[in-house]
Amino acid sequence: MIFAYNKDQVGDTLLVILQDTKDIKRDVERRGKVARVYDLSSGKTLAWNIFEVSSLIAIEGNGQVILSDDDVAILNQELAKEGFTEELVNDKGPFFVVGQIVEMVAHPDSDHLNICHVQVASDKTVQIVAGAPNAAIGLKTIVALPGAMMPSGSLIFPGKLRGEDSYGMMCSPGELALPNAPQVRGIIELDDSAVIGEPLDVKKHWKA
Repeated sequence: MIFAYNKDQVGDTLLVILQDTKDIKRDVERRGKVARVYDLSSGKTLAWNIFEVSSLIAIEGNGQVILSDDDVAILNQELAKEGFTEELVNDKGPFFVVGQIVEMVAHPDSDHLNICHVQVASDKTVQIVAGAPNAAIGLKTIVALPGAMMPSGSLIFPGKLRGEDSYGMMCSPGELALPNAPQVRGIIELDDSAVIGEPLDVKKHWKA
């Protein structure tokens, strides 16, 4: 679940995005300040738009925003007031963390993709399909996990690449909009001292 807010571009509306809706035929039902975006064929909720959101909670930012549990509780009260039975579930991340490639094999249906197993916490490893030319076993990098919004506005959800499951993205400096990012392909390469699972800290993890 991704919370996004951009008052200048969208107005005083909180976007709550549950999944990728790119190829789904959808419709909207609105009640008061709440609009539910749903899949026309299945009726499944895909997203919520909460209008005049600053009248409900204190909010600021541009892009992905992190809400407190109290904020989400207030929003759920608004949904319930309008007769919606579903509830928002708060996920405060972190969404960008240090990961290390622990296994890597060539994708069976591609001449440039690799299937990587990436450790993103002491007890968690995810599979990520990547085409970075510098990907290698042992490399530490920054991983955008499902639920992340990139600086470009693109969203990270679980998906498939050429038929293989992929649960995140290993990031290049440019994709993270890091200062003085080199204009070359390849994921960011961190010092071996970087701690697996640690949230991204630009000052700590990036030296242009």
